[in-house]
Amino acid sequence: MAVLAVQQIRKMRGGAQGQLMLGADGHFYVVKFQNNPQHTRVLANEFLASKLAAAVGLTVPQVELVEVSSWLIDNTPDLVMEIGKTLVRCKPGLQFGSRFAGGLMPGQVADYLPEEQLLEVRNLAEFAGILALDKWTGNANGRQAVFVRRRRERRYKAVFIDFGYCFHAGEWRFEDAPLRGVYFRNTVYRNIKAWNAFEPWLSSMERMPAETLWAAAGEIPPEWYGGDMGEMEALVEKLLARRSRIRELIEAFAGSDRRPFPQWGKEGAEAEATGWNPERRGTSMSNKRIEGHAG
Repeated sequence: MAVLAVQQIRKMRGGAQGQLMLGADGHFYVVKFQNNPQHTRVLANEFLASKLAAAVGLTVPQVELVEVSSWLIDNTPDLVMEIGKTLVRCKPGLQFGSRFAGGLMPGQVADYLPEEQLLEVRNLAEFAGILALDKWTGNANGRQAVFVRRRRERRYKAVFIDFGYCFHAGEWRFEDAPLRGVYFRNTVYRNIKAWNAFEPWLSSMERMPAETLWAAAGEIPPEWYGGDMGEMEALVEKLLARRSRIRELIEAFAGSDRRPFPQWGKEGAEAEATGWNPERRGTSMSNKRIEGHAG
């Protein structure tokens, strides 16, 4: 069931021109609209990749379908899209909503931390897990994260956001390159010494039941991808097939000029085979198909 948006708070930064909005449930959401300047499929990408990230235990905002009424758009001057030099009213209906990370008070949310604070991030190890997910989903953008803390907390926690360019944005294809889908600072990878640094997230992706992907895809409103069920089914099938390639894609990044894992194999790190464990590939592709949007 969709959350009803009741108030626009402010426009957010970014190419999709999202809006911070208050939902009828009392929570704040970053809302991306169907007629955003990037592509309508960006909404489907955000929803599906966020669901997969949450399924393997990564720290991502809760995602919801958000209903924005024509009345609210007509009575809120700032609910517009800048398309070139033209202002276009936001399209009413079901939009993508990501629960706003942190709070509205200064100091509770940061998008950049100095080196010393970055190294103290409470879930720094999760950058290995989100790297695996970005490689799996073919994220064509750099990895985005914000850092949140509650009042009186000293250390921040990373929250991974912005999955719109997974599956190559509106193109729904995979163009793998070593430096795509990675965080811009090597600091977050410096403690990766062996394959066990990617656990439990990597194995969870490799073993993810096909039903989990089909269920997440089935929650996406068809209008977010032009109503072409065949295209959505093809995307899910490609994701199922790519589970066995995640390690290969991580290795390509490891061997790049970035040299992201300087500690690999050092200091008595557990020796692990770099090859694939067939049992980690998960179940074979299911014959299950999307039966329609559940909501």
